[in-house]
Amino acid sequence: MNKPIKTGIIGFGLSGQVFHAPFLHVHQGFEIKKVVERHDEKSKTIYTYVDIVKDYQELIDDSEIDLIVHCTPNIYHFPYVKDCLLAGTHVVIEKPFTPTAKEADELISIAESKGVKIFVYQNRRWDGDFLTIKKIIDSGELGEINYYEAHFDRFTPEPRRALWREEPQPGSGNLYDLGSHLIDQALHLFGQPENITADIQSQRDNTIVDDYFKLNLKYPNMEAVLTAGMLVKDIGPRYIIRGSKGTFTKYGIDPQEASLKEGILPNSDNWGIENPEFYGTITSTEKTKRIKTEPGNYMGFYDNVFDVLINKKEMAIKPVEARNVIAMIEQAKEISNNKP
Repeated sequence: MNKPIKTGIIGFGLSGQVFHAPFLHVHQGFEIKKVVERHDEKSKTIYTYVDIVKDYQELIDDSEIDLIVHCTPNIYHFPYVKDCLLAGTHVVIEKPFTPTAKEADELISIAESKGVKIFVYQNRRWDGDFLTIKKIIDSGELGEINYYEAHFDRFTPEPRRALWREEPQPGSGNLYDLGSHLIDQALHLFGQPENITADIQSQRDNTIVDDYFKLNLKYPNMEAVLTAGMLVKDIGPRYIIRGSKGTFTKYGIDPQEASLKEGILPNSDNWGIENPEFYGTITSTEKTKRIKTEPGNYMGFYDNVFDVLINKKEMAIKPVEARNVIAMIEQAKEISNNKP
């Protein structure tokens, strides 16, 4: 049996605590060795076996660490990941990959030259609802898809200045935060569009970053609409997919994030199982039927990391795919800024 992949984590805020450490803790193929926390020791109260260090350079200098997980604000993604890659260490990087496509290209080039891997944490590919719509589309049950609409709406009327995502810095704002998920899913399903239109706004009082966007991706015989806002009190469907044989509509959101925030570990019974109340519906000329949501499983991301590093399998999320998400965000911002 292979030895566990010794792993370091930079940062133990929401991302490190909720989306990474629990999976690394329960996955037998990984061992969390060190966590960078500059001011606290929260990780050690949960995972008593880890060592706390104050600088990410201590992870780079540790010859036993094979993989470094970056859970830092977006402005640090490029410089921190670059340092790790140059040292010959594999990295996991939170989405969005980098603030610019140019930076992403440079990191990809360095990784290739050093023979190491970049894994971008586009975990929403393992949402139960997304796994479900992918299965439905692939089955052909809806026929030829002509319209796809995806939402990531919330109701947060007051900007939270304590959050770096609400500050005017590279990689901040709702399009980078939630848009990176919706864009990644659309590109994964349908590929690159022929062109896009974009409407990006700052709708809340006193906000200093974008908090609403609507992107229209145009394909030869299809349109994909991606939107998210922070002033949506009456949350509507998460997905609407129309095809030549019927329409699929889905409300609700994958339960994994809520479970993780409650401290439930991802190896628990019934992990990722959605309440039947939120099952989607296919409507056609013949009938209407409920569709059971596939179990969500963010562990699929780390299963793939393990398989790539140990078993030389193919990467589920290729760095160039994550780079293309950033390129579309930049394109959307330019289009929105230049609207008459």
